[in-house]
Amino acid sequence: MLRNIEVYLNDLRELAVNRPYRLNICGLVHSPGLSKALTAEFVKTPENYEWINFPQITSFSTYLDQHRHQVDCLIVEWQAGLGDLFTYLHHSATVLPAILIGPESELSPQDPPHYHAAEIILNQASPPQMPMILEHAITHFLKLSQACPLPLPPDLALSPETLQNHSSRQNILSERLKERLGYLGVYYKREAQQFFRHMPATTKAKFLDELQANYRQIILEYFHQNSNVNTLMDAFVTKAFFADISVSQVLEIHIELMDNFAKQLKLEGRNEDILLDYRLTLIDVIAHLCEMYRRSIPREA
Repeated sequence: MLRNIEVYLNDLRELAVNRPYRLNICGLVHSPGLSKALTAEFVKTPENYEWINFPQITSFSTYLDQHRHQVDCLIVEWQAGLGDLFTYLHHSATVLPAILIGPESELSPQDPPHYHAAEIILNQASPPQMPMILEHAITHFLKLSQACPLPLPPDLALSPETLQNHSSRQNILSERLKERLGYLGVYYKREAQQFFRHMPATTKAKFLDELQANYRQIILEYFHQNSNVNTLMDAFVTKAFFADISVSQVLEIHIELMDNFAKQLKLEGRNEDILLDYRLTLIDVIAHLCEMYRRSIPREA
């Protein structure tokens, strides 16, 4: 039944490479040197990041008006006019993860403008570290937005309709970022003592039973319409990732489950060829898991 494993793996390689989990980064960077350095850093991994930069506030604002639902994070260099820009973004309910770069003293040491409570402020840019800083900015944004709506400046008077729109967009953005960030920043939250190989024997047995039960549920719902298979798959892969489960172990779970189903179908006098369709499930799950492991490798400085 599983004689075509090589076919699975070839399909898996293609699927893993083509899964789009890029973060869309929009910059307001006017210094040519910094803009060039950031561009050079992001083009190193085009599969991870889509970077666009504007040197002027007007073009930056116009782009955000048209693409605010596609942008995941902002990189803003200190310059005159930021206070008015942030006020405009608040009024248009555009609140995104943000990194502010540059010495505050160059702008207004007494009262520098701020975007929101979750912004990350850097006195000096370090382009090689920017991918890690981006992940920190987004996770910090998500933590605050999950706990409570991000506080806006107290002197900013917004209508109830604008506030409701702001909250709704913040929730939508948070869900989208969590989906994408699940493949980026989660590595740094893993704890080695929770890895499967470090578990006591009884804990290992219980963990495998739960993992097998979760995978069985994915198989049963994979081809059903209006099922929650995506949620089930995310939960399975996250569980396996945090426990550092190998791809070969997932393959063993699949093979064992398919063998059990084949025996049941044989007893019922039914053809077991239908089980071949579940190669797609295996490919999907392993591709998802491989992508998480691929992005868990610390990036070179």
